[in-house]
Amino acid sequence: MTDAPTQLSRGRILVVDDQRNLRTTTALLLRSAQYSVFEAANGEEALATLANNGVDLMLTDLKMEPMDGLTLLKKALEVSPRLQVIMMTAFGSIESAVTAMREGAFDYITKPFKESELRLRVEHALERARLLAAVDMFAGEFNERYGLSALVGRSPAMQELQSRLIRVAQSDATVLVQGESGTGKELVARAVHAQSRRKDKPFVPVNCAAISETLLESELFGHAKGAFTGAVRARRGLVEEADGGTLFIDEVTETTPAFQSKLLRTLQEGEVRRVGESVPVKVDVRIVAATNRDIELEVREKRFRQDLYYRLNVVSLRVPPLRERLEDVPALAEHFLKRANARSPAPKRLSKAAVEHLMNYSFPGNVRELENLVEQAAALAESPELLPEDFPVRLEARVDAAGPVGATSSALVADTSTRMPTLAEAVDDAERRAIAQALERHGTDLGRVAEELAISSTTLWRKMKRLNLRPPGAEHRD
Repeated sequence: MTDAPTQLSRGRILVVDDQRNLRTTTALLLRSAQYSVFEAANGEEALATLANNGVDLMLTDLKMEPMDGLTLLKKALEVSPRLQVIMMTAFGSIESAVTAMREGAFDYITKPFKESELRLRVEHALERARLLAAVDMFAGEFNERYGLSALVGRSPAMQELQSRLIRVAQSDATVLVQGESGTGKELVARAVHAQSRRKDKPFVPVNCAAISETLLESELFGHAKGAFTGAVRARRGLVEEADGGTLFIDEVTETTPAFQSKLLRTLQEGEVRRVGESVPVKVDVRIVAATNRDIELEVREKRFRQDLYYRLNVVSLRVPPLRERLEDVPALAEHFLKRANARSPAPKRLSKAAVEHLMNYSFPGNVRELENLVEQAAALAESPELLPEDFPVRLEARVDAAGPVGATSSALVADTSTRMPTLAEAVDDAERRAIAQALERHGTDLGRVAEELAISSTTLWRKMKRLNLRPPGAEHRD
């Protein structure tokens, strides 16, 4: 057994092969790339090395005596659960290598291999090892950032949500988070994970509205090599990546019936089938799903499977819109201003008048809109104290769910005969204004528009189409 520690190490790798020449050559190639490399001639030596050294990645031959690569894989993962493993195999044993990936191997490489291919596979495996190490390192930080303290607000509605969240987090029950856009559904999902027994395992989010229908199945369930054009290698899906932890499926009502059927099977059987494969892979994943739609209406209209709805809605958490908890606006505004000040050389403070100004608004865009308003005011205000006029929209002219807010508002007094807008119309108006202002700033660069609005390019395109918005100067098309 040989090791070569170096202070320049980019990662610690164990090479296991009973053929000395191949083992030595592989180790030399990796050392030349500034990796620390250990060598083992058989499975027993490999397990001893793993027990006594911090190894990030193990490259092992599949065909070895007396302990073969699959047996070594299983025992190695018992010794070091976060270990990344690449199987080295002859071309005729690819089926066994795929089996190894089902058992927990990260990848496989066929012999003889090129140096460039080896380095690429190794770097990908070590990148995943670094990500998993970061999960361990920042588990406490995750809890601090996404725990209950992150759910700002002491209103009765928020206290009820927090109380219910604490109770459900301790179980493994599937959770359905419902709420309007911008209320903080993902934050609630992260808090469920942070309070659960799975908090030290991965939290993996996926936004169904941001991924095309053709890619969504592969993204969640993975695929076999050659399953479709461009699938040049086998790939684990996000469900497998979340094994042991929590998978957050946002905008679940944006999915197709065919996808819903496969998601239902995963929930029922606790397994996934990669695209292009027939053998299922067992997974231990807690599902938290979210939607901003009326999911019961989606079921009645046959757009969402009823059986999947019942599977997802084991426990329901409703995130209240901001207009139902306006007493939380001061605390939220201070929270967002504190974050903005941390990134600014000229910190700002909120005036009492600005807080009162904000509380006279119904926030159709919810908490996300408040966050954007505070960040814009902090960035653009010339005075260290934020005043009502520092906010970019005419808050006093809006209405909340109970009717007019700010009875002295000239905009409202001037036309009391006009019917009040519905909630949907108010939300559309807020979105139209926000998108139009971003388009004015960025023109046809829709990527920057989407980034500023904190939405995906797909969601931006859908909203622009629905609201009949086009970038400045764009040709009108019917």
